[in-house]
Amino acid sequence: MTGQVTKSPSHAFFLYGLPLALYLAVIFTLSSQPHLHAPIEFTNSDKLYHMSEYGGLGLLLARTLRAFLPGRPLANRVWIAIALGAVIATCDELWQMHVPGRESSGYDAMADVIGVSLAQWLYARWIARRAGAR
Repeated sequence: MTGQVTKSPSHAFFLYGLPLALYLAVIFTLSSQPHLHAPIEFTNSDKLYHMSEYGGLGLLLARTLRAFLPGRPLANRVWIAIALGAVIATCDELWQMHVPGRESSGYDAMADVIGVSLAQWLYARWIARRAGAR
């Protein structure tokens, strides 16, 4: 197996694109909740939640990009995912500026990008281990 996805476009969308779209919908639904607070709060707990939320997004981005850009080198897909994650994080923070009881923070956006980046690092290590096992 070459690691390339050979599915019809509609099958690939349902398998890879739809989970990503649904995850994005969850992110923006949560961002739209006025006065939303973390379930467990401690110093900078919101940054941990941001990194976790966007780590999940990063894994879905890696998976989706692998399916839709199979000929691209892994490093290219990693940078594309990080760039997309940064754009999404920025849009999310800009959106929150208009939600009552929510604040927009560049530090939150940085935590989001760190989450996406960590997910890319983990995904790249997983791919490298799989390739080494062959």
